[in-house]
This record gives sequence, structure tokens and C-alpha cells, in this order.
Amino acid sequence: MRPFRLLCLLLAVAARAVAAPAAEPVAPGMAQPAIAAVPARPRIGLVLSGGGARGAAHIGVLEVLDELHVPVDAIAGTSMGAVIGALYASGMSARDIAALLSSVDWQDAFRDRPKRTDLAFRRKQEDLDYLVNIPLGLKGRRLLIPRGLVQGQKLTQLLRRALLPASGAHDFDHLPTRLRVVATDLESGATVVMRDGDLVSAVRASMSAPGVFAPVEREGRLLVDGGLTDNLPVEVARAMGVDVLIVVDTGFALQARKRLNSLPAVSNQAIAIMLRRNIELQRAQLTPRDLLIEPQLEQLSSYDFASAGRARALGESAARSVAGRLAALAVPADEHARYVAARAALRQPAPRIEFVRSDAQSTPYGRQIQDLFGGFVGRDVDAAALGREITDLYGRGTMETLDYTIARDPDGRRGLDFSARRNSWGPNYLRLGLSLQDDFSGRTAFNAAGRLLFTELNTLGAESVWDVRIGSAPRLATELYLPLSNVRRWFVAPHGEVEAHNLAQLAGEEQVGEYRVRSASYGLDVGRELGNFGELRGGVIRSSGSAAVIIGDTATPREPFDVRGYFLRFSYDHLDSALFPRSGQALTLEWRVEENLGATLGSDLLTLDWSAAFSRGKYTGIGWISGGTTVSGSEANVRAWFPLGGFLKLSGIRADSLAGPYYGVARLIGLRSIGRGGEGVLNVPAYVGLSFEVGNAWATRRDIALSSVRRDVALFLGADTYLGPVYVAAGYDDRGRSGFYLFLGRSF
Repeated sequence: MRPFRLLCLLLAVAARAVAAPAAEPVAPGMAQPAIAAVPARPRIGLVLSGGGARGAAHIGVLEVLDELHVPVDAIAGTSMGAVIGALYASGMSARDIAALLSSVDWQDAFRDRPKRTDLAFRRKQEDLDYLVNIPLGLKGRRLLIPRGLVQGQKLTQLLRRALLPASGAHDFDHLPTRLRVVATDLESGATVVMRDGDLVSAVRASMSAPGVFAPVEREGRLLVDGGLTDNLPVEVARAMGVDVLIVVDTGFALQARKRLNSLPAVSNQAIAIMLRRNIELQRAQLTPRDLLIEPQLEQLSSYDFASAGRARALGESAARSVAGRLAALAVPADEHARYVAARAALRQPAPRIEFVRSDAQSTPYGRQIQDLFGGFVGRDVDAAALGREITDLYGRGTMETLDYTIARDPDGRRGLDFSARRNSWGPNYLRLGLSLQDDFSGRTAFNAAGRLLFTELNTLGAESVWDVRIGSAPRLATELYLPLSNVRRWFVAPHGEVEAHNLAQLAGEEQVGEYRVRSASYGLDVGRELGNFGELRGGVIRSSGSAAVIIGDTATPREPFDVRGYFLRFSYDHLDSALFPRSGQALTLEWRVEENLGATLGSDLLTLDWSAAFSRGKYTGIGWISGGTTVSGSEANVRAWFPLGGFLKLSGIRADSLAGPYYGVARLIGLRSIGRGGEGVLNVPAYVGLSFEVGNAWATRRDIALSSVRRDVALFLGADTYLGPVYVAAGYDDRGRSGFYLFLGRSF
């Protein structure tokens, strides 16, 4: 009987092995998941689908699992499911994930360009004149645009900070909860299941919806959203050796015809149709033992991250509807506490940085990376401080992506591996600007401007700038910007320009004619950038030209000039927008000394422009003061006069119909955003505004008096378009004049 009993025992063991799902092989020395020490209970796998903003429902499901003490042994996620899954797999609780995602400004996270307050000062200055908000590059005779609407820079850094405690887990089986991330190979169309490498780049690849996010290059492959080929990775999770699957499907159910009555609804239906076949194949593999959770998200768009809180609540509701079945998978409170503690123990503290290096493709930026990040060597990783430095460097505007990973060198030292990629539409860029003003009385001014910017001329970020403007005030200018350091941003900037503009000829307060002032100048500036908020610049300039009457008494002699001048200018700009600011301040203060060579005419000029914005809800208040004075010298020097008049420059009088060597104007402007959620008309931010303005231009210093100050008011409607701000305005002057404007271009 003994051989028979032995044979029965062997058959029983073999049958048990056949019945149990096959687990993935585990490499020698590989860390096991925290709950691997509890073999008596079934191993639970969690499947988190894609769905964009709808994927926030996963958080609600996880909150219920944590509350019911349901442990998770393995996670497979796609797209937004990969984001939530990676955060949970890194050791974060559902409550931690909810707090993190609720604190994110999603509209800002899906914009690559840093907030204007974080841009390099030179890029802020471009905003003032080149308002067309379309990124364009120039290569040979071809215009280039970005490969995606979003390059994902901000989102990557958000994930980098959140997943820092998991940065040491090169193998995703070493995470507190085992993880698989699904993406799609853009070249072959194959499904790519990532189980090791850099976790952040894996997650970013998984959610790179083509046409919205730029593809992610990872380990020689160009990867995009995993939802294209496997939006519900049931097979992937099953292959991780689990016994039971909890599957959360936040994809799109097909809607009835009566619901297909809007662009978001039609877009969601198209996505659902494309993904339907693969999802059905995956769902067909579920067994009676598995659990499917389907939050009712029909009315939520995958792009509506403002509704993430609602999606989370719907996910929680869907999980509670099957709480009875989930409770059957729960473990006792003490066992769950050990599970949570084991997950927390696998989260790693911030490592100490022992080196900084960049990969081979980042060679053009190697010096900048060493100069700016070398100071982190010998310190523990501070993700927030790293993020600030990355934002500053990225804010210079020449990089498509700038990222880092925590790496080990052959000696086992930990350090920062940087990856910097030039803009795919660079390094030469084209900026455009338009300005149009019509006063509905037959007087129209139009200018179109372009800036050609050649960047990365050396390892310090030298730039060559060429500006062209055509229209009523033509201009051709160039500047060579030569920084002397990557850290202390001293610079030298030789420059030259040719330009012309019109200036009012006055008799008392009445315009009797118009001058045309033409000039050519060149000079050399020296200065220093003050972080990304300001600049101190001074220099010497030589300018020559003439002022001639073109309307009025054309027999008036031409006024030639040949000027040598010196200037010192302080500029500060911390406004959050160049067009419709809601917060911050800007200040430009300049002192200029000029000597008219070969004549007695000369001038010392002092100019000031200051503005500040503050907001509450949909309301914004803006204070704005401008002024200029001839400190000494001849008041008859026409070329040194200041023009005044027009929209927000005393709105009740005609544009540029006042001029003089002394001027001052103060405005108090109130704005209210209109349209649902501040998006405005036709999804363009729009505002209704009211301004109160006081000021004037004076011919002599003795004319300056409170009794001569004009008082104006303007009512306007403004919209922030891709071509720049557009205004329709009516202005009234206390002396009985009025003005009406259609205005395209910057006013504030």
C-alpha cells in the first residue's frame, strides 16, 4: 500500500500545480510583494483601464478597497490607469493619491510652457510684441510645428516628484505592489508591457495620446498611449500569477443616438468604437471568480479634468455597489495593518546625490546641466528644488523636454542622469505679432511683425535676433545676445535698428499736422538678468535721422539729428499674463542721456511704466501708471517727444493725437471674465472692462498742472485670441470728445 499512497500523493500535487495559475518567473534576489508572506488567501490582481480624466474613478475604487481591507498583490494599468496604478504601487494610499491629484491644476499640468512668471525674462519680453500664440520653427525653407499639442514636461515633473520614493526600483516587481504598465509601439503598432526601467517614463508613455501628447522615446522605441492596443489589460494582470482579478473599466460605453448631440459626445463615441473590440476580447477572459466594476461615467469627457472629483465619486459609488463581493476578499484588520506597514517599509528615502551627468543626446546642454545642477552633488535629492531649477532652465524656451532619473554608476554611487531634448521644431524659431487699430472715423493703423530667433549658438545659450515690422511704423532690428555665464547671467548685446514712426504736430492742444520721424541706430549693451523676474541693462547708442512734416505745413524745415546717448534701464516683470494679467507687477524705469552731435539739441530723459494686477474670482483690478519727462535739454527736440491718445492712453481722444516732451497718464482698470467657467465666448477667454484714465502731454514744464489734466473713461469688450487680444471699445473725454475703437494688439 505504501507505493500506492505515494502515487496518490504525487498525483494530488500535480493536479494542484495544474489548477493554480502560473506565476511570472522571479529573478534571484528579487523582492517579493509585501503580502507574499500570506499564502492562505487568494492573490488579488487589479486591472485599471485607460480613460483620460474619467480614470479618476480609479481613485474612488481604491479608497473603497483600502476601507474594506482588501489587499492588492499586483496591478496592470493603461494610460490614466497606469498613472493611478503607479502611484498606488509606489506605496501611496488611496487617500494620498486623492490629495495629490486634487491639488493639481490640471489645466496648467497639460500646458508645456511654464507659467509666465517662471519664463526666462527674455521670453517674457517677447510676449509684449509677438502675441500670436502659435509655436513655429524654421528649418531651411520649411516651417515646423511641435509633434504634439503637449510635450508633457510639467506632467513628467509632477510624476517625478510623486514617484521619488520608488526611484530605486528598476524592476517593477521591487515596488511595494508589483506593477505592469502598458503602452503602444508607434512604429509597429505592437502592445508593449513594461515591467522594469524608469517608472516615470513608462507611465508617461502609457498616457501619450497621439496628437495630444508627443510620443515618448524609451529604450529605443517610440511609445504612445497603451489604450490604442490594450485599454483593459486583463491578460497582462493574469500573467502576473494572481488568483482573482478586480477589473475597473472606465472606458466608453456606446451611447444611444439621442445622446450624440455635442462635440464631446461624438468624440467619446468615436473613441469607444475604436477601443470596443479589444475591450470585449479582454472582458471575455474574465471568470466567475473575477470582479468587474463599471463606474457610470457616460456624461464625463476624457478631457474634462475639472470633473475629476465627480469621476472619483462615481468610482467610489460603483465599488460600494459590489461591496459584498469585495468584502469576501478582505483580510482581518491586523493582517491589513501589516500589509500597509510592509508597503510603507518598501518606500525608499531620498538618496544622496554623488554625481550629475547627461546622456549622449544631451551633449549640447551638457555645460548648462553641469553648471546649474552640479550644486546638488553631496546633498539628498530634493525633488522640489530640482523642479525649480528645471523650470528655470526649461523656461529659456529651447528644450522640448528636460528630465532626470536617479541612476547608479558601475561603482554603485547614486546620482542624477539628465536627459535634455531640443525642441523638435528648433533651434530656429519664428514669432509673429499683429497690431490693428481703427477708430471708425477713417483713421486706421496696421502693423505686422515677425521675429526670427537663432538659439543655441554656443554652450552658454547665445542668441541672434532679427526683427521685421511692416505697416505704419516699419522697423528692422537685430541683436546678438551673448551671456557670459550659465549661473550668473551677465551678458553683452551689440544691436542695431532702422525704424520710422509718426508723431503729432500740435498748435496748443490742437493737432495741425504730423511728423514722420526716421532713424538708424546701433549700440552696445551690457547687463545682467536678475533671475527670471528682471534685468538691469545699460549701454551706449549712436542714432541719426530726421523729423519732417508730412501732413500740414510741409514747408517746415526738416530737423536732422545725430545723437550719441547713454542709458540705464531696470526692468521687472512678474505678471502672470502679458495680455490680461490677474496677478503680479511689472516695472520699467529708464534714464537716458543724449547729446545731439554738431548741434545744441540734446536731452536727458526719464521714463517710467508700472502696472499691478490683483484678482478675486472673476474680477480683476489693474493699476497702470506711465510717464516721461525731459529732465534737461531742449524741449523742441521732436524726436524725444512722447505720443499719447487712443485706447487706454486717454481713450476719448484720437490715437497719438497728443505729443510732447512731458507726459503722464494713470489708469484704474476693472475686468470681469465672462462665459461659463471663465472660458468665454467660443472657448476664447473673454472679458468686459471699464477704465478710468487721467493724464496729458505737455509742451513745457510750466504747463504741467492739475487743471490741465484730462479725465477719460472707456468701456470695452476684450477677448484673448490666438492672434492676440482683440478689443471693441468706446472712450469719452471730459472735454467733450469721444473715440470708438476696434483694436488688435497689446494694450496693458
